[in-house]
Amino acid sequence: MEELDTLERRLNKIGINIEYTGNFPWVYINKINEKIVKEKYRSEHGFVVGYMPIRWWGNLTFVELSVIFKLIRKYC
Repeated sequence: MEELDTLERRLNKIGINIEYTGNFPWVYINKINEKIVKEKYRSEHGFVVGYMPIRWWGNLTFVELSVIFKLIRKYC
């Protein structure tokens, strides 16, 4: 989950606060700057940021970063 922490730290430096929700294996964006995200992407329950690894040594797999940043721009 180091990739997710890195993304969150970099966005915090420019004043964007993101809250995530996890439901194995999906990781969703729940809130952006205290605004609840209502869009759905690659899931019926929320906007998917990435997928958690099945093995403990694996890495988080992000979905398309361009789509994630479009959503962030929309809520900021």
